[in-house]
Amino acid sequence: MSGDQNGREIDLTGQVALVTGGGRGLGQAFAQALAAVGASVAITARSEDQLSETLRLIEDQGRHGIAIPADVSDPNAVERLVAAVEDQLGPVDLLVNNAGIPGPMTGFLWEVDPDEWWRTLEINLRGPYLCARAVLPAMIARRHGRIINMSSGSAYNTHPIATAYASSKAALTHLTKCLASSTEEYGVSVFAYAPGVVRTALLEYIAYSPEVPESFQKNYLSRLEEGIETPMERAVEMFMFLASGNADALSGCLIRVDDDESELMRRGEEIKKGGLYTLARRT
Repeated sequence: MSGDQNGREIDLTGQVALVTGGGRGLGQAFAQALAAVGASVAITARSEDQLSETLRLIEDQGRHGIAIPADVSDPNAVERLVAAVEDQLGPVDLLVNNAGIPGPMTGFLWEVDPDEWWRTLEINLRGPYLCARAVLPAMIARRHGRIINMSSGSAYNTHPIATAYASSKAALTHLTKCLASSTEEYGVSVFAYAPGVVRTALLEYIAYSPEVPESFQKNYLSRLEEGIETPMERAVEMFMFLASGNADALSGCLIRVDDDESELMRRGEEIKKGGLYTLARRT
């Protein structure tokens, strides 16, 4: 087992985790970290090749995992996915809604394809909704469970040419708060997590793609060139703080990667009373 930065042991032995977008990047790192502390991990994505690589990394740790390709925006596919996980591993204790796409970033709202814009909402918002809807009945029946929705600084920052992505993350973050309120009495915790500027395929697309306007790229490109992006290890560390159960008192909150765990717990009641974006704005 391992511990968090405050020395608390994390042991998820006997728990089942489902990680969407588990084929690469953050999803792959989260799946490995969960397996390392004893969880049985199910990963899903649309690419079988990427899932195979993540599964190999889990099994190389001597841990158990399964890979099930699925489109999280398809209700029938999500129902089949969760049924397969429950059949092979058991009821889901932890859902990680990590699957997401950048959406159109080639121009302003009136310049991009409306179907491409809406598809972003289907993956980034409808997907987490469908997955949560599928796992919650069993969580509620057992009065136990956690859901971590991957948010972003885009949920509260202004991005004129990333309107689909920013809108999806803002909506998902507010959905988190609403869902946490409705599940609190059943012992289910729900978090929104902003992992920072981590070097992933999404970040490299924004920073280097010739399709993305230079005015939007420059902030991300400078971070990469100066080496000041969020280390993957730190993004995983804060994620595990949420996954461990140590942060359950903060259910409904948006947690950022650069938040201090001790301060979060000390100011928990104040933070929860302060509203949706308290963490993003607090001094």
